Amino acid sequence: MFRHQGKSRTLKHNLRIATILSFVAGMVNITGFLAFKQLTTNVTGHFALFIGDVSNLKFWKGTVYFLYIFSFLFGSFLSSFLIEKYKENKKLNVFVLPTIIECLILLSISIISNIGEIKYPDLIVCLLLFAMGLQNSFVTKISNAIVRTTHLTGLFTDLGIELSQLFFPESHPNREKIKSTIKLRIYIICFFFLGGIVSGFLYSSLDLKLNTLIFGAVILLISLFYDDVRYKVIRTKRKYKQRKKRKH
Repeated sequence: MFRHQGKSRTLKHNLRIATILSFVAGMVNITGFLAFKQLTTNVTGHFALFIGDVSNLKFWKGTVYFLYIFSFLFGSFLSSFLIEKYKENKKLNVFVLPTIIECLILLSISIISNIGEIKYPDLIVCLLLFAMGLQNSFVTKISNAIVRTTHLTGLFTDLGIELSQLFFPESHPNREKIKSTIKLRIYIICFFFLGGIVSGFLYSSLDLKLNTLIFGAVILLISLFYDDVRYKVIRTKRKYKQRKKRKH
């Protein structure tokens, strides 16, 4: 999922990373909303509230929404910065760095919630938005802007456009490509929805509260090292088969 980049990426690779990351984004979105009554995977609503406060000359009140927006922006910036800085290092998978940072943020928030009462909820919301900015940036770069997983507005727009293109085969003859992108977008939407349902169940029904974020971090870590483990297993099998042939 994270190993293949550029032209070596296939629909299968994008489907894998899309389902994992959209599921985690769905979990973060619902957990953040249930805990703080704020959306934590996109900034569209926060921008509207920010503009509303500014237009009513409530500059200080609007500051918090500006911080939400900036947190997402800074997460996206840092993720891209790290990727660009270390992309020439062939020994390092550059997408590991922003993913590890995201995992640490999710784990840290759950740990803080267990230590005592959260006195600065706006700071936690900023951290969640920062983490989602990280995620949206690196999945955009690794998939060449094909996959975005933290918000659904653009996805539904693209899905509507592509569904309409199926009715005009003469103008859009590459139907297989259109169908593959439709499939990808449906997967992202469904797994975002599923992540939200699972998160809501863990948060409310099992009363895990912000500990729900631990599951998101664990899923990210497993997916991050999945390719490396799979690659090592395949490599070991090949070596074993080669040795077996030599003996015969």
